[in-house]
Amino acid sequence: MKKILVLDGPNINLLGLREKNIYGKRDFASLCTYVKEEAAKLGLQVEIMQSNHEGEIVDAIQKAYGVYDGIVINPAALTHYSIAVLDALKAVSIPVIEVHLSNIYAREEFRHKSVTASACIGQICGFGFTGYALALRAMVEYEAE
Repeated sequence: MKKILVLDGPNINLLGLREKNIYGKRDFASLCTYVKEEAAKLGLQVEIMQSNHEGEIVDAIQKAYGVYDGIVINPAALTHYSIAVLDALKAVSIPVIEVHLSNIYAREEFRHKSVTASACIGQICGFGFTGYALALRAMVEYEAE
């Protein structure tokens, strides 16, 4: 059974409260339940972590080495500027898929650039909670070349 770390960055814990027109009305607990249910359907074991602190996210990525078969990450705002998260993802050599609830390319110009995507095998954005399910499915089917 593959073990996947689902890692959410700053302000994802405020789902259901923040910018409902962008992120919807469902809260973070609903996202966690959804991810666990989708993982179970796919025969995956998941651990979900959310942090508003860049260093904690870097620590979680580093600790994932040798423990997890993949990482699904929504770096949130860190997507656009965190070289520390990028370097951590590159260092651990674990397949990573970047997920965004909203379509970052349909939003403000500064959100169009992902510094973390280059460390990922793929990026999924704009599908809300479904993006996490798509990422989990991709992890099941992903085979390193």
